[in-house]
Amino acid sequence: MLSIPKTDKARASQMVKWYAMRMGFDLVGITSADPFEAEEKIAMDRLNEGLMDGLPWFHEGRIRRGTRPQEMLPGARSIISLAMSYLSEDIPDKPKSPAGRVAKYAMGKDYHGVMEKRLKTFVKGLSEHIGSDIKAKVYVDTGPMLDRAVAERSGIGWFGKNTNILTSSHGSWIFLAQILTNIKLEPDTLLKKTCGSCKICIDDCPTNAIVAPYVIDNTKCISFLTIELKGVIPIKLRPLIGTWIFGCDICQDVCPWNRKSSRTHEPGFLPQNGTYPFDLEQVLSLTEETFRKQFNKSTLKRPKRAGLLRNAAIALGNHGDPRSVPCLSRAMEDGEPMIRGAAAWALGKNGTQ
Repeated sequence: MLSIPKTDKARASQMVKWYAMRMGFDLVGITSADPFEAEEKIAMDRLNEGLMDGLPWFHEGRIRRGTRPQEMLPGARSIISLAMSYLSEDIPDKPKSPAGRVAKYAMGKDYHGVMEKRLKTFVKGLSEHIGSDIKAKVYVDTGPMLDRAVAERSGIGWFGKNTNILTSSHGSWIFLAQILTNIKLEPDTLLKKTCGSCKICIDDCPTNAIVAPYVIDNTKCISFLTIELKGVIPIKLRPLIGTWIFGCDICQDVCPWNRKSSRTHEPGFLPQNGTYPFDLEQVLSLTEETFRKQFNKSTLKRPKRAGLLRNAAIALGNHGDPRSVPCLSRAMEDGEPMIRGAAAWALGKNGTQ
């Protein structure tokens, strides 16, 4: 362990925060590398109740490892919790043809690459500032780390009833990152903020995925259905998805804490040319080659071509625009059964079958 005298721990923590802000992070907090015992039980309960069905990577072993920092980095003493805003004012107008909706976080470049590069630079610079090599491991929505639990315990924000982390300055429009390190730093304290009696996010979720405050049924969430689900979207949920083709922002859009959120300063998170607006007919005409070319540096590649085109067909069905019939008819000849099935459903919605 890199030992820092007690009198220097506060100065070291201040230096970490100063350097993090200098590196372009919007929020930074510190917590210990102690186990997350309460969070482990909550996650296990959600898993056993079937609320995480459809996420094969979210299993018991991952939960146990992710709530025990010492197993991720032996000798870890602190966790530096970081956040960057992705909220942009530069959202282009929608096209005249039927358009699909995409979660705001997916409008820019893939945040994993943007933030991982900065985190590695941060760790290297931190070693230079301290004057000694440090042990560190970085996470950006990767690995078993429970990022929201870390953000809460480090004082960056608090849990909203939609399970997102809320912050006073940037709302919930943030990407989270963590650095496990062997440096012993002064931990921050929990914030004494809550959602109070507000339950707008619960009431406005079209699929009723927020089954109770702070509890989401993953199998009903539009974000899961349009991104993580690799198979057929249940017919009863298709009309409720509306025109979302990647993710969903409804529970964030209606949150009072998000009304005056600070915007991002990161150019990589601004809407990228060629990825927005999302003309649904253009999306549905993408070949494997054009899909990879257009979304190579975007999180929109995650559901793969079959998933994104499946979503586009369902969105066209929910638009109910007869002008989309020729496009949907061509999709009926696609080599992917999932796309053909979604196109057939959409044509039925348009009254053509």
